[in-house]
Amino acid sequence: MSNQSAPAQAVVIGASGGIGAAVLAALTDHDEYAQSLGLNRSDLDLEDEASIAAAAERVAATPFATRLVIDATGFLHGGGQAPEKSLRELSLDKLARSFAVNAIGPALLMKHFLPLFPRDGKAVFATLSARVGSIGDNQLGGWYGYRASKAALNQLVRTAAVELRRSRPKAACVALHPGTVATPLSDPFTKSGLNVCAPEAAANDLLNVIDRLTPEMSGGFFDHNGHEIPW
Repeated sequence: MSNQSAPAQAVVIGASGGIGAAVLAALTDHDEYAQSLGLNRSDLDLEDEASIAAAAERVAATPFATRLVIDATGFLHGGGQAPEKSLRELSLDKLARSFAVNAIGPALLMKHFLPLFPRDGKAVFATLSARVGSIGDNQLGGWYGYRASKAALNQLVRTAAVELRRSRPKAACVALHPGTVATPLSDPFTKSGLNVCAPEAAANDLLNVIDRLTPEMSGGFFDHNGHEIPW
């Protein structure tokens, strides 16, 4: 367990991605954290729980109190897989891949990293969700696997927040929508007139939201401006 009086550290998972790298860079100028640690695919595999547990153990062994964990991972397309536009495009393998990376992997991150938080004082676990994961906001359809896996992630966050509150009442576990960011994940789907922001701007927006979080907001789903998104 992290020493409650130790200097604070922040951990960014998915630090080699566009948003993760920008968040890690922004944290180096954040006075609240004595150390910012980036983890990427060489450190853990979201589809391998043993690697997640080992990474958490390495973080726990540092002389710092872990008070911020940002999960900047996610899967939308790649390896011949693209967002499904209709039911005809659904397959067991594609859906399983989306859920493995977008929901199950982050759930295992919460399992192994939330216990690292000190029992007193502010601590935050923030995972990158997506507005298209909102069931109430779904007016266009399509993108079945991505939408459903992000909706599952939101429920996992909400449920973990309930449990976290019992042992760490000042901590928060939230899902954040970073907006449309100029990264390889979103590049094929951006269009003229869409508000696309640079990773550096998105990182600063996310950190500003995290700075303003209170324990009462734990379990919430917020956009990059701090506005609550409907489930």
